[in-house]
Amino acid sequence: MENQSPLVFAGAASKDLAVKICEKLNIPLGNMIIQHFADGEFSVSYEQSIRGEQVFLVQSTFPNADNLMELLLMVDAAKRASAGKIVAVIPYFGWARQDRKDKPRVSIGAKLVADMLSVAGIQRLITMDLHADQIQGFFDVPVDHLYGSSVFLPYVKSLKLDNLVIATPDVGGSKRANTYAKYLDVPMVLCHKTRTRANEVAEMKIIGDVTDMNVVILDDMVDTAGTITKAADLMMANGAKSVRAVASHAVMSDPACERVEKSQLTEMIFTDSIPFGKKCNKVHILSIAEIFADAIDRVYTNKSISSQYLV
Repeated sequence: MENQSPLVFAGAASKDLAVKICEKLNIPLGNMIIQHFADGEFSVSYEQSIRGEQVFLVQSTFPNADNLMELLLMVDAAKRASAGKIVAVIPYFGWARQDRKDKPRVSIGAKLVADMLSVAGIQRLITMDLHADQIQGFFDVPVDHLYGSSVFLPYVKSLKLDNLVIATPDVGGSKRANTYAKYLDVPMVLCHKTRTRANEVAEMKIIGDVTDMNVVILDDMVDTAGTITKAADLMMANGAKSVRAVASHAVMSDPACERVEKSQLTEMIFTDSIPFGKKCNKVHILSIAEIFADAIDRVYTNKSISSQYLV
């Protein structure tokens, strides 16, 4: 007979977040062992029965690839242990920037990851702020796509900033920025950028007026922080009163922290979808444990999750 509460297990990369999720659900974290071998291989074993149970496997798949491999082994072990339903909970879905062929003879990494997870045996996916919404269509199983706005919007409102304007560091983020701007009933500005190569911005221009405005820049992730810091410095040079940045996923590859510290940014706000252990005084972390706990509970009890979306 199925438990009266969900069974939640965590990969090594997302254990801290999973513990917080379990605290919100008032349940213990599931007992699972990941054994590492000298050559770098590892194996997964569940130390409690999961036969016929609905299991939720929490693991963000940020680099390196071990995190994804660990999740695949967790799924495979659950399938072989006769779990009733396997739900992958991936707060940060890695390889999402490879969502299309932008030039000849390249892989579509996001589709490959989706295929691997499906073949491994997941029957549902819960994730947040995908780099591209269409990645949901790469899966043939239900996808619950949560939004960081559930934690970001209350925080931005709590700052009580006058002359607030929402900005996006590139045209691709205009839909997200427009949604925030409408909800907060404030104007929006765009940054237009050109790149010479990946992770390097050649030129950037602001479309809109930021004079005497408190700017909040929105993005889904920050990797090397080149774009977001360049945008912040440009806005301050164009007369902005202050600039903050809000991004769901703190990838923060070197030299991101150094760039953020040296930039004109007042604050850099992330969620804990990726554990952030670096020292960066301007970084502020908001927890998504509550929204994921609520989503897990609703999936487990077959309730709608759409009511939790602010925008």
